[in-house]
Amino acid sequence: MSDFDNIAPSNQQTNQQTSQQTLAALQQLITVIAQLRSPEGGCPWDLAQTPQSLTPYVIEEAYEVVDAIQSGDKKDIVEELGDLLLQVVLQAQIFQEQGDFDLGDIAQGITEKMIRRHPHVFGDVTAETTEAVKANWEQIKAQEKADTEDPTRLTPKLKRYARSMPPLAGAMKISKKAARAGFEWDSLEAVWAKVDEEMAEFKHALDHESQAAQESELGDVFFSLIQIARWRGLDPTAALKGTNRRFVQRFEQVEAQASGPLTDYSAANLEAFWQKAKQQIASATETVPTE
Repeated sequence: MSDFDNIAPSNQQTNQQTSQQTLAALQQLITVIAQLRSPEGGCPWDLAQTPQSLTPYVIEEAYEVVDAIQSGDKKDIVEELGDLLLQVVLQAQIFQEQGDFDLGDIAQGITEKMIRRHPHVFGDVTAETTEAVKANWEQIKAQEKADTEDPTRLTPKLKRYARSMPPLAGAMKISKKAARAGFEWDSLEAVWAKVDEEMAEFKHALDHESQAAQESELGDVFFSLIQIARWRGLDPTAALKGTNRRFVQRFEQVEAQASGPLTDYSAANLEAFWQKAKQQIASATETVPTE
């Protein structure tokens, strides 16, 4: 009996009803990407791409998927998921051309992983709560990594987070893991002292050191502030995203107040526009008391 024999009959029937149309659409996409990459009649831009040159688009499209899902617009979600799928298929096409692997290998690999990490669905393990499922997942994942990593050392995991995650989220993940291992301050006051120390070093670097040193010290300031967020249960990524959104809202109001290019106005004028924009947005978002 194969692992797939454990899938419920009703699910098998549903999958069979939709799989032909889905596979046909996916095959059409694969064919289109192969033509774009063809030396004969292909697209010069697509032909010039490498896995490395495409990585910024992978990150960008992933963020746009998240934004679309948060907006709740189904049309946007479909479009952005399509753009992300395009990146997967394009990467697979390039690696296939290099003789490394193809899209089938990718699909097979993730399928085997999902079956392996869900023994409560495809095996005889019992897991009736999300907590139990997560515990099983982490245990199986740890067993898989044991062949290539020393399970007694945290550093290999931290290196992965530093390489693969967005900087803010990676910093939070790294600091949480290190704290759980005992690498932690005694109090929030000690964390604030670290923030002050890093700020002083950053200011000194700005006046006396190289750009590389300045960037290094700036990173230390960010990392220390993330420790404050961790201690207080705050999400630094959500915090910065909110600030970006508020800045754009206020900047839109500033432009609406100006009768010409912003470069025609003095700093004092722009500050007045900015303060008025803040007041307008604050007034618009205030909750009206109900009687």
